[in-house]
Amino acid sequence: MKDRSNEQGTVSPLRQRMLEDMSIRGFGEHTKIDYVRQVRMFAAFLGASPDFAEPEDLRRYQLHMAKNGAGYATMNLACSALRFFFHVILGRAGFGDRMTTIKAPERLPVVLSPEEVALLLAHAANLKHRAALSVAYGCGLRISEIAHLKVSDIDSARMLIRIEQGKGRKDRYVMLSPDLLALLRQWWRAKRPKGWLFPGQRPGQPITPRQLNRACAKAATSARIGKRVSMHTLRHSFATHLLEQKVDIRVIQTLLGHRKLDTTAIYTRVALKTIRNVESPLTLLAPPPA
Repeated sequence: MKDRSNEQGTVSPLRQRMLEDMSIRGFGEHTKIDYVRQVRMFAAFLGASPDFAEPEDLRRYQLHMAKNGAGYATMNLACSALRFFFHVILGRAGFGDRMTTIKAPERLPVVLSPEEVALLLAHAANLKHRAALSVAYGCGLRISEIAHLKVSDIDSARMLIRIEQGKGRKDRYVMLSPDLLALLRQWWRAKRPKGWLFPGQRPGQPITPRQLNRACAKAATSARIGKRVSMHTLRHSFATHLLEQKVDIRVIQTLLGHRKLDTTAIYTRVALKTIRNVESPLTLLAPPPA
């Protein structure tokens, strides 16, 4: 949306309508920001307000993105944002059909062994980081869910942790092990956090995902783990190790907060312990008669 709203400190009517329609549909704040940014970038490419665009302009824009090395995630985000803008905001059904959704390459997630997880946690820089990393592995939470945990979310009476408004704006519960509860109590006694379980550097604000990933990377380097490790690696490891323990995949789906079982099923491809224990049909062949 090519306008001078930012310069004047106001919001154009077109952008305001887009923000309102996204709010009506329950879009998250990050999605709103991403969608507005994508429409603004298209307007910059077009050199005019996007409501003057023609269908061929969308195809040209996607070709421009591809030539400039945009990844599949960026291209798909632009496709979703522009289709929403033209279909919903401007009421031009089918206008975004010239844009193509790029199929994401299927890559297996990086998974740590239980021994590597123990090593990683042992090399956390401090008690706060060890507690946060332990929540990631012990509960399989997303990094944003860990960052926004509150002290009141820890239900020691029922041995559960409440995840409020996770991905998809859904609440859920995950299990709280006695070992993790003991560690969280140790952390609470040490710093007495109020409100956010893991406060950030700014007063009154939670720890940021960037700070959590830095803590995880630092621990992995200190532990000399020769894999690319992030907070999400601990979530992958949580799911894979549960699967190897023969936990029902639908239970794992619920714990992870996945909407589709297909999303959880990828861990069947990295559950190496389960794969190794499968007996090959070759070993079951009867010897040929003499």
